[in-house]
Amino acid sequence: MRASRGRERPLTVHHLNQLLLACSLVLLVAVAAVRISSRSGLPSLLVYLGIGVLMGQDGIGHVHFDNAELTQVIGYAALVVILAEGGLGTKWKEVRPALPAASALALVGVAVSVGVTATGAHYLTGLPWRQALIIGAVVSSTDAAAVFSVLRKIPLPARVTGTLEAESGFNDAPVVILVVAFSTAGPIDHWYVLVGEIALELAIGAAVGLAVGLLGSWGLRHVALPASGLYPIAVMAIAVTAYAAGALAHGSGFLAVYLASMVLGNAKLPHWPATRGFAEGLGWIAQIGMFVLLGLLVSPHELGDDVWPALVIGLVLTMVARPLSVVACLTPFRLPRSEQVLLSWAGLRGAVPIILATIPMVEGVDASRRIFNIVFVLVVVYTLIQGPTLPWVARTLGLGKSGEAADLGIESAPLERLRGHLLSVTIPEGSKMHGVEISELRLPAGSAVTLVVRDGKSFVPLPATALRRGDELLVVATDPVRDAAERRLRAVGRGGKLAGWLGTNSAEARS
Repeated sequence: MRASRGRERPLTVHHLNQLLLACSLVLLVAVAAVRISSRSGLPSLLVYLGIGVLMGQDGIGHVHFDNAELTQVIGYAALVVILAEGGLGTKWKEVRPALPAASALALVGVAVSVGVTATGAHYLTGLPWRQALIIGAVVSSTDAAAVFSVLRKIPLPARVTGTLEAESGFNDAPVVILVVAFSTAGPIDHWYVLVGEIALELAIGAAVGLAVGLLGSWGLRHVALPASGLYPIAVMAIAVTAYAAGALAHGSGFLAVYLASMVLGNAKLPHWPATRGFAEGLGWIAQIGMFVLLGLLVSPHELGDDVWPALVIGLVLTMVARPLSVVACLTPFRLPRSEQVLLSWAGLRGAVPIILATIPMVEGVDASRRIFNIVFVLVVVYTLIQGPTLPWVARTLGLGKSGEAADLGIESAPLERLRGHLLSVTIPEGSKMHGVEISELRLPAGSAVTLVVRDGKSFVPLPATALRRGDELLVVATDPVRDAAERRLRAVGRGGKLAGWLGTNSAEARS
């Protein structure tokens, strides 16, 4: 920040109150902006970037901020929280079938995208090879938050959703390695040396992330904490530990935190809805703070000369590099052409490329400020183009599924002294559990529905009590049958009273 004129005064409680008021107002405005973005179809990142620009030196706030190193540090910290929140919300049963395709996109697809984009940037805009390679690497990372902020109202096939989620979680790691390698002073290593370094860092990060996630989930399931509010804190602490351990082991900390969080998110931990809500809140705060800071860092009056190169490079990335990477990686998996088209168009760039664009600034690369400006314009312009059109593209390709019921929301609270669990089940709209009688649930021995809350009133159900949409159930289950009871409830929610004959139980057990 620009130093104030005159003699510096010590920070007082009054100054702290002013700072807290300013931060709270920014957060309130940013939260209100979520409503605007959800109604307009624009990813929220554009709204938050706009708030930062308005607060900046060319806006109404006249705040001068040019500390790229601080921005990078805060951006990395925010990215850890965002990846943790994304991993916690990733469903293994959706990602597992798409894992090979997503891994190919995150590795081979990134290489294709970097090569094609860098070639176009060099020959079409005249950028030197090092700058072109840096830009090609920076913009090759997709952003799940940007994609699903505009697709949350359009349920997609599980294969497409899983591929997008896994790709966005996996491709940050190789892209960071490439950007750092291209931005480091001195000659660039031979390609096979660089590939070996990427493979080693990814392997270390994956091993650390899986190990920390498995150990953490085992500990949380076998050690009852004294307060339910400690579970969300413990989960986020484990996720951050995975990042730190992976980075200290000279591996990919970003891959480690994503995998550890995915393991935790699928481990059926106690008080899971509260943990998920806590993680989502932290994720929103991280995104808001990061985007506002990135908006402060940009100087709009310097962007004029970089608009044309950004448009050209973005066109090459969107219309050539991304489709080529999707076709090259997904054709062997025999994905339908419609899904490949949607995956090509859904390669939104969000906060990650702008954060990565600060790396060459910190490393002192020539024309690094221009690289940042080009990436900033590219992300904003093409998000404005792709974001609002994604729902239309999905519907046009026939990939938007309507009328699908949401999964049951089940929260588990441990009853340590009783060696059991209290499951809180919410029946959503469209659930096939509607109309099913208590006796027809056929829960395993050792579990029972003890209470039903309907229209604000609670009652003890009879075996012939029919369940309705919107009901909340309290189910008591002993330790040995807790998982089986939860699988059975989810099976009935999807298949109704005939779930056992329709094969839903076995499908749930495999997932």
